Amino acid sequence: MIGAERLPSRENGTDVAIKELSVRMAALDHTVTVYNHRGVKNVGYNNINTPTKDKYDYEGVHVRTAFTIKNKLVNSQLYYYFATLKACKSNCNVIHYFGEASGDVLQMAKKKGKKCVVTIDGLDWKRYKNGSGMARKLKLAEKKIIQFADKIIVTSEDDAKYFKETYNRSVAFIQNGINEPVYSAPKVIKLKHALNGEDYILYVGRISPEKEIHTLIEAYSKSGIEAPLVLAGSGDHSDNYYQTIKAFVDKFNDKTMRARRKARIIMTGLAQGRELEELYGNAVMFVLPSTVEGMSIALAEAMSYGNICLVSDIPQNNVVVSQHGFCFPAGDMESLRDSLRGIISNLRDIRESDDYTKEAIGMHAIRNFRWDETVKKTLEVYQTLGIRE
Repeated sequence: MIGAERLPSRENGTDVAIKELSVRMAALDHTVTVYNHRGVKNVGYNNINTPTKDKYDYEGVHVRTAFTIKNKLVNSQLYYYFATLKACKSNCNVIHYFGEASGDVLQMAKKKGKKCVVTIDGLDWKRYKNGSGMARKLKLAEKKIIQFADKIIVTSEDDAKYFKETYNRSVAFIQNGINEPVYSAPKVIKLKHALNGEDYILYVGRISPEKEIHTLIEAYSKSGIEAPLVLAGSGDHSDNYYQTIKAFVDKFNDKTMRARRKARIIMTGLAQGRELEELYGNAVMFVLPSTVEGMSIALAEAMSYGNICLVSDIPQNNVVVSQHGFCFPAGDMESLRDSLRGIISNLRDIRESDDYTKEAIGMHAIRNFRWDETVKKTLEVYQTLGIRE
C-alpha cells in the first residue's frame, strides 16, 4: 500500500484508511507492506508515539519508508517514485495506491508486471485553484490512472458517476468505515484545553484550503456564539494557509480575551487516541465546511458519537449525514454563520426530534460505515485481478 504519510497516524483520512485496511488484512493472514513518507512532518503535528524508524512492523503489517522532501511541488512525486521502486523489487501480487498523484508511476509498475489498484478518496485536482499548475498536473495524473490502473476504487457514488461520465470507466464504489465509538470523560481535553464537555463546537480534519477553515472561523467570529470552536488537525503541505489561519486565531483570541468574552478558537494540532475520543464524545456539535471530500471518515466518526453535524451541501457529505444532519451551501459564510446560531440556540428542541437523538445519529453511522465491510469489498477487487485469498 502506497500513499501513507506514516503508519499509524491520523494526519489525514488516507492514513486512517490505510491503517484500518492493512491491519485487518494482515489479521486475515495476508502479507501487507505499507510505505511511509520518510522524514516529513506536517505543520501542527504533535504526536510522539509514531515510530520514526525506516523499517518496523505494526500489528502484523510490514512498514517501510520511501524517500521524499518537504516541498509541495515534488513531495508526492518523489515519494510515489521511490515507494514504487521498492514495491516493484518485492514479490507482492498487487500494489494498492491511494491518491491521484500516483498516476505518474503506474506505467513503471505495470512494466514490472505488477497489478495496480488505485483508491481515489475525493478528486485531488479539485483541492487546488482551477487552472493552477498543481490542478493541471493532477488532472494529467488522473488520465494516467484511467490508462494504466487495473482497478479503480472510489469512496463516493458522486465520484463513481464522474469517472463514468468523463472517461466511460466503471469503478468500484467502496465506502470508508469507522470503528465503534469509545466514550471517555473529559480529562485530557480539560487538562490541555480547559474544555469541560458539552461546551464547544468541533471540527476534525486537515487545516488546508479545501476544508474551508477560513470560512468556518469567519462565520464563528461573526456569530456571537460563546461556546469555543475547536479545530483538531494538522496542516498539510499548504504551510502558508496554516500560518494564515493561526495568525487569525491568535488575533481573535486576543481580542475576545480583552473583551472578557468566553468565545475562543482552540487549535489542538493533530488529535488522536484518548484526546480525540474525548473531543468527539463531549462536543456540542460537529462542523465540516469542506468543498472537496471523498467520504469523510471524521464526519462518520462524529456521527457515531451521536453528534449533531452541520456540513457543507456537497454530495459526498449529504450521503453520509442523510436525514440525520444539517447542511448549508458550500462556501457561504453567512449561511454557515446563521446555521451555527440556529443550531446552538435550539439544541434542546433539535434533540427531541426522532432523527437527531444521540441514539438515532449514532446508529445511522455504525450501521452504514464498517471497516470489515470495506476490507471484504477491497479483497474482492484484488480477487478480480487473480489475487488469491
